[in-house]
Amino acid sequence: MYEVREPIPAYGKNKLTIEEYLQFEKESPEKHEYYKGEIFAMSGASARHNIIQMNLAAIFMMQLKGKPCQPYGSDMRIHIPENTLFTYPDLSIICGDVIPSEEDDDTATLPTVIIEILSPSTRQYDKGTKFYLYRQIPSLNQYILIDSESIHVEAFGLNERDHWELTEYKQLAENVELPALGFSVPMAEIYDRTKLQDQP
Repeated sequence: MYEVREPIPAYGKNKLTIEEYLQFEKESPEKHEYYKGEIFAMSGASARHNIIQMNLAAIFMMQLKGKPCQPYGSDMRIHIPENTLFTYPDLSIICGDVIPSEEDDDTATLPTVIIEILSPSTRQYDKGTKFYLYRQIPSLNQYILIDSESIHVEAFGLNERDHWELTEYKQLAENVELPALGFSVPMAEIYDRTKLQDQP
């Protein structure tokens, strides 16, 4: 949901401990990612980005009602102890009990599915470095990238050999399969009210 900018100093320092980052985050009106001592300010997203996020939230709340998996929006901070990353995915689905980070009770670990909505400034990061960092989450089963400028979804999932495979969706008539959660999501519902279908 956010556009990651260059790393910024905080408390007059270029490198922060995790404890310093968490304290800084509590005091800040903005969200920040943390990775190996550096923090990255995150700015708000486009109207279309927000429409897609709200569509997804409504779909997942309905589909997962009464089930052991719970969707969370971009206010849920996720920590990956394996590589130090603290981040705020556009949507994360956690199955079973929420396992908090050892560093912070308000930060979750071990999501089953992560969804990021691509923007021009985050596209390469979300598809490259961030996906590499996400793959180190032992519980992660699917990583979904949703384009906010065209009708295009890239769904990465673990196969039976524990290799990541890509399935692409480019038509509104298609359904995005989510085997990790046991249902599919119509592309038309993801892109509802974005007016992308009206573009040439």
